[in-house]
Amino acid sequence: MHNFRKLSVWHDAIRLANYVYTITSHFPKTETYALASQMQRAAVSAPSNIAEGSGRNNDGEMAHFLAIAIGSLYELETQIEIVRLQEYINDEYYYAVILQIQSLQKRLYVFKNTIINNKQ
Repeated sequence: MHNFRKLSVWHDAIRLANYVYTITSHFPKTETYALASQMQRAAVSAPSNIAEGSGRNNDGEMAHFLAIAIGSLYELETQIEIVRLQEYINDEYYYAVILQIQSLQKRLYVFKNTIINNKQ
């Protein structure tokens, strides 16, 4: 069992989710229950799955929930591309959030593989 509050990836995922809420607050009202909501759910899913996996009884389950968190980040990355094409965000927001997402994806992937390799 891991203490998720001690994991830097969890803290960074929380910051990313907060940033996504900031970005989506500037979207047109027509997107409130559509793309903005979907992005918020994907962003919240990452730290939530890190925390849920941390509460599981074995590393295999932890790795599974880390994989779900990674998937949520790929979903969010796709949605960021769409909002950029829709011109809901400028390049500054786009690059800032993409860098955060990709960094977190890589770190979670390494963390997941470390857990899997230590299990063997």
